[in-house]
Amino acid sequence: MDAMIVVLVVILAVIVWVVMIYNRLVKLRNRFKNAFAQIDVQLRRRYDLIPNLVETAKGYLKHEQDTLQSVIAARNHALSAMKKASQNPGDERVMRALAGAEGVLGGAMISLNALTEAYPDLKADKTMQQLTEELTSTENRVSFARQAYNDEVMVYNTQRESFPDVLLAGAFGFSGAELFEIQDAKIKEAVKVSF
Repeated sequence: MDAMIVVLVVILAVIVWVVMIYNRLVKLRNRFKNAFAQIDVQLRRRYDLIPNLVETAKGYLKHEQDTLQSVIAARNHALSAMKKASQNPGDERVMRALAGAEGVLGGAMISLNALTEAYPDLKADKTMQQLTEELTSTENRVSFARQAYNDEVMVYNTQRESFPDVLLAGAFGFSGAELFEIQDAKIKEAVKVSF
């Protein structure tokens, strides 16, 4: 009888231990998903600003349509990648695709910025100044949100890979989460927009 009680207590302790590990991993996964939601908000804001910026620039850059079209194409590709990533920010493949698309968009924005430096009238345009100010502010918010997301992913991945959680994480379907890193050194910094 005493042995039966000891066995039941041990079984109950193991169940409580497993539930605690599971709940901790769920909490950490939800935190990094929430952190990605903040990136999602800022990226959507930026994606909404870019067409307005390009439309304003069109009047001044009539003979530079290729650059403007590449910015819009990069923006659309990044928006598509962001939509896929927002459905499952824990999927390493879609996060890498988003980081790649963001790198391409950052490069296109750098090209647009370099091109518009040659047009003083465009730099002086009030609408262009307002849009670039908003875009710069949004770029800073994206950088901050990306850092917060990466911090949460790091905490989640560390916990998931630490003993004893590592024993159960795979069985419960807790796979690793991908950091949101942009590989191109030029693009890693927030896009500097100065017209």
